[in-house]
Parts: sequence; C-alpha cells; structure tokens
Amino acid sequence: MTKNKGQSTKQLREERRQEKLTEFRKQQARSKRNKKIGVGVGITAGVLVAGLIVGVIATSLNAPTRDEIAIEGVDTYANLTNNHVTGTVNYEQDPPVGGDHNQYWLNCGAYTEEVPTENAVHSLEHGAVWVTYNRDLLSEDEVRELRSKLPSSYVILSPRSDLPSPIVMSAWGAQLQLEEASDSRIQPFLDKFWRSPAAPEPGASCTGAIDGPGKDS
Repeated sequence: MTKNKGQSTKQLREERRQEKLTEFRKQQARSKRNKKIGVGVGITAGVLVAGLIVGVIATSLNAPTRDEIAIEGVDTYANLTNNHVTGTVNYEQDPPVGGDHNQYWLNCGAYTEEVPTENAVHSLEHGAVWVTYNRDLLSEDEVRELRSKLPSSYVILSPRSDLPSPIVMSAWGAQLQLEEASDSRIQPFLDKFWRSPAAPEPGASCTGAIDGPGKDS
C-alpha cells in the first residue's frame, strides 16, 4: 500500500489491519460456503446409497424362496435311491432324475457328445442340473442360446437321443420338458433346482472326477 500525503503511520497501519480483516472474513465466508456444499453433496449421496440399500433389501424380502417358485410343467419324483453301483442302471425316467449311479460323478461342463448316464446321475446327486437336447431338433444357434442361459458351474449340457422333447432339464427329483431355447421357464427352473438343498449331497464337488466324451469346457 502506498502512503497518501498527510496520512500518518498509525492510520496506514489501521488501513492495513482493516484490509487483512476484510480478506480474512472473505476467506471464512468462502470456507463456510464450501462446507455447506460438501455437506449437501454428502447428504445427497447418503440418501441415494440408503435408497439403494432399502431397494435391495425390499427386493430380497419380496423374492420368492425356492419352495415358493412355481413352474408350469415340472414333474417331480420322490423316494429315489442313491446307491453306488457298477454297470448300467435301468431308470424309470429318460433322462433320469436320480437313482442308483456310478461311484464317480461326471465333471460338470458342456459336452458335444452323449455322456455316460450313471455318472451324470451322480452329478445330480451333488445338486447339478443336467440339460439335454436333441441335436436334430435344435440348431447350433439355439444350442448357443441355451448354453448362454446356464450357470458356469454345477451344470451339464449334453446332447441325448430319444428325448421326449427338444430340450429336457433334469435335477434330482425334478424334470422339465421344453420346446425351445427361448422358453421363459429355464431361469425359474435353475432358481428352484440348481444346487438345491433337496439333493442328497448338495454342494459336493462337480469337478475332479471323470470327463465324458466331447467335453468342451
């Protein structure tokens, strides 16, 4: 600051003090505004997060349990045996939905050839879903569409001859016949029966045993 003519040193110091005080008050005002903005943004973000959490909880609470899922056309079977046997087994259903089976389970995954039945049934015992299809009735694009809708684990996808429909989904004690890969019942069947606790050994491994012919993954 330049000293004006006739201005005393005391006056000059007072002006400087007032200037500093004014600048200090401006900084305080800016700081308060920034804090208010920060608090407002924080509150808004908190409200959004809380809303998302409430939405997720509400969705979870409203989601049906396995037992509440109703699927038109599902056939269920009870009192299935699950003994380890050698050789072939004559099953009442084809594809089978359970029963006695080979001591080694079939490694889950996608197959391009028919797989050994008795080993696949052992995988059902562990909670896997076995999805079979008639390759003469399904195009390659439809098979790819079907595969895209299946989980990456605890699922066997394989062709099978003499099926009662183009696609058959089997789990331990349950089966659903489908006409096309776009059927909306595929996901509900998985929701209800994939890794189901109703299987005799749910959660037991679906890898580390044997591969069938034509294993793709």
